[in-house]
Amino acid sequence: MDAAFNVKDPDFRASPYTGMTKRHYIDCAKYLLERAFTHVADKDTPFAFPIVPGKTYPQVDSPPWRFRSHEFESLERTLTLAAPLMHVEPEVEIRGIRLRDYYCGQLYKMFTPGNPQSLPLPEDMPDATYQFTCEFGGLLKTLLLLPDVIWPYFTQRQKDEMAACISAWAHHRTTQNNWRIFNLVALSFLKKHGYRIDEDLLKSHLLWVVSYHSGEGWYLEQTYNYYTISLFIVYGTIWCRAFGDEHYPEIAATIERSAYEMMKTYPNFFARDGYINMWARSICYRTWISGGFPVSFMLKDGSPLDPGWARRLCSGSILQFVSRQDFYFNDIPALGFYGHREYMVQNYSCPGSPFLMFLPFICLALPDDSPFWTARENEGFWPELGTASRISVLEKPGLVLVNHGKTGASEIVPGKTYYDDPNYSKLSYNTHFPWEDHDPEGGTAMEYAFRSLDPRDLRGEDINFYLTGRTIGNEAAARADYSISKSMVYNGIRKGVLYRQAIMRQPPNNGVGYIIDLAELSLPGGVLRVDRSRLAFEHELTLGCYGLPHLGGAAAVTKTFGDARRKVITAAIAGRRVALVAYSGWDDLRARVHSGRNAETDESTVIYAHRKRLAKNPAMELMISVLLHRTDDGAWTEEELDPIRSIQIMDITPSCSALGARLGLRDGRSVVIDFADVDGERRC
Repeated sequence: MDAAFNVKDPDFRASPYTGMTKRHYIDCAKYLLERAFTHVADKDTPFAFPIVPGKTYPQVDSPPWRFRSHEFESLERTLTLAAPLMHVEPEVEIRGIRLRDYYCGQLYKMFTPGNPQSLPLPEDMPDATYQFTCEFGGLLKTLLLLPDVIWPYFTQRQKDEMAACISAWAHHRTTQNNWRIFNLVALSFLKKHGYRIDEDLLKSHLLWVVSYHSGEGWYLEQTYNYYTISLFIVYGTIWCRAFGDEHYPEIAATIERSAYEMMKTYPNFFARDGYINMWARSICYRTWISGGFPVSFMLKDGSPLDPGWARRLCSGSILQFVSRQDFYFNDIPALGFYGHREYMVQNYSCPGSPFLMFLPFICLALPDDSPFWTARENEGFWPELGTASRISVLEKPGLVLVNHGKTGASEIVPGKTYYDDPNYSKLSYNTHFPWEDHDPEGGTAMEYAFRSLDPRDLRGEDINFYLTGRTIGNEAAARADYSISKSMVYNGIRKGVLYRQAIMRQPPNNGVGYIIDLAELSLPGGVLRVDRSRLAFEHELTLGCYGLPHLGGAAAVTKTFGDARRKVITAAIAGRRVALVAYSGWDDLRARVHSGRNAETDESTVIYAHRKRLAKNPAMELMISVLLHRTDDGAWTEEELDPIRSIQIMDITPSCSALGARLGLRDGRSVVIDFADVDGERRC
């Protein structure tokens, strides 16, 4: 077997960019299942992928129910590939095992008592929420979409036996936000097949889900992330078509409307070549967000997307991973983004979890004459961009999407982040420069990293210091580490400038003394930053650019130079390079090699700006910088590395705000940075 998936006999007439047609999706599904089934001896052997030591489950000392959960999750999520494949090839076999026989047999054993694989029932466990609920939702979503592949092959007696287990978990406690979808899908499946359910509970879950809609197609899910697309939109649309239209038409129409809203900017999340952005939690699910492409063609009024562009992006996102050898670990998708990276996964994941990334293979449920299959691949708006950048502003979730025609990369700029987590808290996320984990020693990629040098080392809970002199829970060691922003606040766009705030320490302890007011303007292949430091005490600060992995063990090549107006540092690896230009507010520019932080390699280089302020009462300052990226080996031009022609610092702006600037850019633009009433404009 090939070490990675290759598109054999590509069809460049229908798909000039990827060569992928429906036939190749079928080939890819078979290839991935062939590798997965190396862990299955025969049709009676449950999926039990090798344990991965670390934070994921199960571990050798886990209770037995965790191993049942591992088996169920692995079975259900591989069905994400197997069920669409069975839909187009009902008798398909993988490694001599007919998939229908395997999945029917395993599910029956799991859902009926007395078998080694039997799942526990909620009443047998402490009252809590469990992974079983999530997997029932995923399984029954698939069976609602593809009613022909599994359920018809059970006898009525077998269905009745299994329905008891399904019902117990469908009616059990759930958690907030997206998990309600799992319960409502399971309840809907039972009702569709004639089983008694608590209909008031189903309606309650539905109304709760609708209540999470925040606008522009987005749903609140702890913070804003890909769950809006992959669960609220994909699962929601499948539910509408299979059940909701008939039984809850008003709610189904509401969910449908949000899907149409989402689709207005959905393709803008992807790079020109279809690459997805490593952003938010559940990173190992990767291309699950690409499920929005085929599901859009299940909307009542047809997809609002260009079908040729939709397939090009969907195929490109899949090839981003399956064509890489380092993507596979134990013959299945690694727990990471490319290879396995422990820092990138959550403790609710197991070795089988990444198979959810194959959600876009629901495209095989679309008929052969669907526009998704018949349209010729194209690149949407990308050719018309030239070297310009396209900006899309989603005010409600506080997201700004930037598509860089100059580099083909796309960026997500988040504005509403509620905690210090690199999955969410970075200044921006780039499709071709996956994010790096925070380094407590400083120089963190694409973040402000802050270290207190205040000898009192005030902490958030130390609210009485000024009145009593007491220090409560004040650990001296905390001063040794850099920390990242505790939250990010969205303040809106004014005259083309995006305003946000990075809150470096939380109230109630003088929270207004730890604010960096952010103002940024997109440039071709980068961003111009004019950030106002309102850090009230002694501190040290770094601002990192995107990290560069040491591919093949070769370190990035860095250069530092400048003149009286600005300092410049660049770094380059094959096919990628970054630059950081500092005009004011910074002491020096540095490069740092990080270990165990990068998504692609164990070592990486980050270039960053650095400053130290030791005054007891530091002045406010404007930190003016430019951060650039390239996706080629070309040389930087003088214009790229010096895009600002003039800088006028204003103590008081025309709007009577403190400390702003008027910038003249080499492209002819004149930009005013004005933080007027920025605190009152917070949108959290």
